[in-house]
Amino acid sequence: MTHGSRPNRVGDLIRGELSTMITREVRDPEAQNITVTRVHMTRDLKQARVYFRTQAATSSRQQVYRALRRARPFLKKQLGKRLRLRNVPELTFLHDDSMDQQDRVAQLLDQIAEAASSGPDDHEPKEL
Repeated sequence: MTHGSRPNRVGDLIRGELSTMITREVRDPEAQNITVTRVHMTRDLKQARVYFRTQAATSSRQQVYRALRRARPFLKKQLGKRLRLRNVPELTFLHDDSMDQQDRVAQLLDQIAEAASSGPDDHEPKEL
């Protein structure tokens, strides 16, 4: 998809509205402290994959998924009213692991840097 395409624009609108609705209007306490990071739309605008992050522990992620599934009909109805879309997309909620992956890569790079600075440098030729 090109920058500024309709699926991207609609995804950004949905991300903004869902963020507002989840924090202000969803009454389920298990759905609190959720940040909607991005929304990926299909080209036909019929499905939206909603990526979110939460501060909850891994064991309680299932509770967050259940809360979002319970709130899905309300969220979909409100999106239809607010955005005036011809067809409101089906919402699929997915946990966004990209930050966890970035943290892991940063940790690995730090370990490599520490190993290189603390150990003998075998990669340089020795002087005779």
